Amino acid sequence: MTAAGPAAAAPKAAPALAVSPLRGQTVKMPRMRKVIADNMMKALHGQAQLSSVIEVDITKIMRMRAKAKDGFAAREGVKLSPMPFFVKAAVQALKAHPVINARINEDENTITYFDSENVGIAVDSEKGLMTPVIKGAGDLNIAGIAKKTAELAGKVRSSKISPDDLAGATFTISNTGSRGALFDTVIVPPNQVAILGIGATVKRPVVIETEEGTTIGVRDMTYVTLSYDHRLVDGADAARYLTTVKQILEAAEFETEIGL
Repeated sequence: MTAAGPAAAAPKAAPALAVSPLRGQTVKMPRMRKVIADNMMKALHGQAQLSSVIEVDITKIMRMRAKAKDGFAAREGVKLSPMPFFVKAAVQALKAHPVINARINEDENTITYFDSENVGIAVDSEKGLMTPVIKGAGDLNIAGIAKKTAELAGKVRSSKISPDDLAGATFTISNTGSRGALFDTVIVPPNQVAILGIGATVKRPVVIETEEGTTIGVRDMTYVTLSYDHRLVDGADAARYLTTVKQILEAAEFETEIGL
């Protein structure tokens, strides 16, 4: 007689959905929505955009975060989400791959390779998507990134964001995974040549190479997308950058930064 296996989890009930008051309405486009629309059209019409995607195993980061998050919050005064780890990996990789952190100066027919990493963080708000900028993100540790992200997101959602907070990005990161998207082909903003999209973290069975051989394990997996301007960035450049981001994330050498 065989022992019964674990009981299957009960399926989740569908969410109760309220009918939006916008249904069936014709309204004037809000000013902020018009600005966003114009910028997106400008970016698409002015660049040769395409995207590359890589899969990343962030199991070590998720376990590390689970151990550190309570102490981190008590010490630093902000929650430790997965986002600062992605920002840290992204900016470290930018230092080794300057073609991703650049601008094409069309009027001068020149290229500027930036010597700092000013990272725009896409924040969803009631007024629409806004992108405040973490200035000098490449010089910050995990705690510094977490604090600045929380500060800027709070300003957006309380309508206290300033024009200076929104200016000066050299690179952008969009975390559509926080709303459940597996991955996204994000649009490169004007005056930049690349944007990184972070997808949802999902537990999946994955083939793992160990010292004992090949096995299968349940891992925390994430798709990371780089959309880029092909006028400057080639597919090989994008692949090299993404591979560096993957290596940094999977090595997960962040213990000292988060107090472990």
